[in-house]
Amino acid sequence: MDDKSQKKKVLLIEPNYSNKFPPVGLMKIATYYRNLKNWEVVFYKGDLKMFVIERIVDKLVDDLNDCDTSNTSWHIYKDILTEYVRTRKNIVLDHLPIKQSDVCLLLTNLILAAKDKYWKGTWKTEPEWDRVGVTTLFTFYWQVTVDTINFAKDLVKDPKNLMVGGVLASIQPKELSEQTNLPIHKYGQAGGIHIGILRPGDLDEGDTQNIDELELDYSILDEIDYRYPMANSYYRYTTRGCVNKCPFCAVPTLEPIYQDYIPLKSRIDRINGQYGEQKDLLLMDNNVLASKDYEKIINEIIDCGFAKGAKFKQPNMLEIAIRNLNNEVNDRAYIRKSWRLINEFYESLKGENSYTVYCIREKYHIDKFLTSTKENLIAAYDEIKPIYEKYHQPGLGKLRFVDFNQGLDARLFTPEKAELLGKTAIRPVRIAFDNIKTEKKYVEAIKMCVKADIKDFSNYLLYNFDDRPDDLYKRLRINVDLCEKLSEEVGHAVSIYSFPMKFHPIRKTDEMDKDYSHNRDYIGKHWNRKFIRAIQAVLNSTKGKIGRGTSFFEKAFGRNIEEYHQLLYMPETMIIYRFFFEWLGDKEGIEKSKEILGRDFYKSSTQAWWTLFQDCEQTLSADEWAIVKQVIHNNDFENTSAKFSNPKIIELLAYYINYRKDVVESGTDLYRLKLEYDKKPTLEAKRHGKGRNTQIPKS
Repeated sequence: MDDKSQKKKVLLIEPNYSNKFPPVGLMKIATYYRNLKNWEVVFYKGDLKMFVIERIVDKLVDDLNDCDTSNTSWHIYKDILTEYVRTRKNIVLDHLPIKQSDVCLLLTNLILAAKDKYWKGTWKTEPEWDRVGVTTLFTFYWQVTVDTINFAKDLVKDPKNLMVGGVLASIQPKELSEQTNLPIHKYGQAGGIHIGILRPGDLDEGDTQNIDELELDYSILDEIDYRYPMANSYYRYTTRGCVNKCPFCAVPTLEPIYQDYIPLKSRIDRINGQYGEQKDLLLMDNNVLASKDYEKIINEIIDCGFAKGAKFKQPNMLEIAIRNLNNEVNDRAYIRKSWRLINEFYESLKGENSYTVYCIREKYHIDKFLTSTKENLIAAYDEIKPIYEKYHQPGLGKLRFVDFNQGLDARLFTPEKAELLGKTAIRPVRIAFDNIKTEKKYVEAIKMCVKADIKDFSNYLLYNFDDRPDDLYKRLRINVDLCEKLSEEVGHAVSIYSFPMKFHPIRKTDEMDKDYSHNRDYIGKHWNRKFIRAIQAVLNSTKGKIGRGTSFFEKAFGRNIEEYHQLLYMPETMIIYRFFFEWLGDKEGIEKSKEILGRDFYKSSTQAWWTLFQDCEQTLSADEWAIVKQVIHNNDFENTSAKFSNPKIIELLAYYINYRKDVVESGTDLYRLKLEYDKKPTLEAKRHGKGRNTQIPKS
C-alpha cells in the first residue's frame, strides 16, 4: 500500500477568499489521513479551474515521458503545456520539441487530448479523488463557499464522500444543505456537512484518533501560492470553548463545551522536529482567563521558549525543506517551498554569487516553478548549499511574541492573572471592549496589565450591534485618553490600538427583514448606512486601527461629539480626501485655485458643505429636514432633483454625488488642483519618511 498509485486520494480545499490565518481544521485533517498511511493528501486554495488544469498537465507530462522514445525530459516544458491547455492557442505548440520526435503524431495526440479533456469537460466523468473536504469560514463568504462546494462535486468519485465543515457549516448547516444538496453529516460517514469539532470516528467509524487534538500539518501551507499574512507562527489552543454565551458569537455552536487545558509543549516540540521552529505563538483560545489551569498554561508557554524578552533565531529553512524532500514528507509542498526559497535567495544576491546561482538554476531547470522537479531541486541544493550557508546567519535573533488572538475577557482579569501574563512575551494584549457599559472593568484590566509591565494593546471594539454611534466615539476616546494618562504615570509609552469591528449577523433572526448573514449589508438598529460608510471611510485611511495620539484621533473622529456627528454626515469623498477638500476652503487653497484656474473652488470645499448643511438644518421645516436626513442616512442620492423642489436641498444633496470621479480623473479641474495640493509636504509625511502628502487612500 506504500505505492503512490495504490493509495486513496483526499483533496482538502479552502475557498478562494482572503484570510489572515490558515485553515487549522484542514491542517488537522491532513495529519489524520497521513496517519492512516494509505492516503495521498493534497491541499488547494485558489482558482479550482487552474487546479484541474494542473492535474491534467501533471498526468500529460507523465504520459509524454512514457511515450517519447527520445531523451526529452517533458517536465521542462510543463509551463508551455499548461499555457496551451489553458488558452488553446496553437502557436504555443511551436515551443515544444514535437517535430524532432519519432513519435510526433502520438505526442501531438496526447497533448490535444489533454486540452480537450479540460475544455470539453470530460475530466468530470473521471473524478480523481476518493474524498474531498471543503472548509468554511465567515457567513458573509456565502457565495464563494457555495460555489466552491458545488465545483467540488465534480472532483470527488462519489458525492457521498464530499466533506464540508468549519464555521459557516456549523452555524448554518440547514441553509448550506439546501444550497448544495449535501446531507448533514452522520457519525462514521466521511461525507456531508459537519457541525462543530471533529471527534473520534467522525470520518471513519471505529477510528480512535481525536482529530481535534491532532498535530497541525504545516507542510500543506506550502502547497499553494497563497501566503497567509500570519505566517511563521505556531497555531495552537490551550483551552477550548468559552464560558460566556454572547449572542453575536459563533463559539457556543463551534465549541459548546469549555475545556480548561490542552497540552502545548509536547506538540510544539514535535512541530520543531518536523517543520522547524516558528517565530511566534498564536493562540486561538476564546477565553483562556476562565481556565482553572490558567497558571499551568502560562508556565507552559514560558517553558516553550516564550518568556518575556525571548528571541528567535531563524533555522535554515531550505535545509529543512530539502531534508523533508529526501524523506518524502510532502513532495508537493516541499518542491514548491524549496523552489521559492532558492529563488528568493537568488533575488537577494549580487555579483559573482548571483551569477553562480543563476547558472545552477539554469542547469537544473529550476528558474521556473512549473519546470522544477524534486530530483533537480535536491541536486541543485548540493551546489548552492555552500553559498546559502555563508549567507544564512541567524545573528542575535528577533523578539518573539505571544498573541491570544481572539482576545481576553476584561471581566476575568485579576492582578495575579495580569502578573502571570506579563511574564510571557505577549504582544499585543487584546481585550474586548464591545460595550460602553463595561468601561469600568475594561479600564481596570488595562491598568492591571500596565502594572504588570505590559505596554502594547490591540483591543477589539464591536460596533453596529446593540450600541449607538456615540458609544463608539466614547470607547475610542477612552483608549486615546488612557494612552496619555498611563504613559505619564509609568514614565514610558503605553500603546492602545483600537480595532473597531463591524458586527455581521451569523444567522437570520426574527427582527431582520431578510437574511443578512450571507453578505456585509446588515445595519444595526441604532445605525444607518451613511454612518457605517463614514466609519469605514475613516478606518480605510487608518488601516482599520486607531492608535495613540490625541491630535491624530481628533482629526480622524473629531475633537468632541459634535465634530464626530459632522463627520458622520460628511460626504464620503470629503472624508476620503479630507485635507484636500478642507484646503480648497482655506486661504492658501483659494489663492492657489485662482492662480492655476482663474477662480476659487470654495463652493467645493468641506467648509462650504458644512455651512449649507447647518443652514438647511436651521431653516427647513422639521418635517422637511427629517426627510432630507433620511435620504442621507440611506446613503442613496440618485434622482434627488426629482424628489425635491427646494433648490437648497438639491444643492446640499449634490455634495454627496459630485466630486467622486472628478478628484481622480485626469483632465478635470479638481484633479489638477489635487496634483498641486499633493506637492505640499506635511509634517506627518516627513515624520514617516515620505516626501509628499498623498492624502487618505481611496476606499
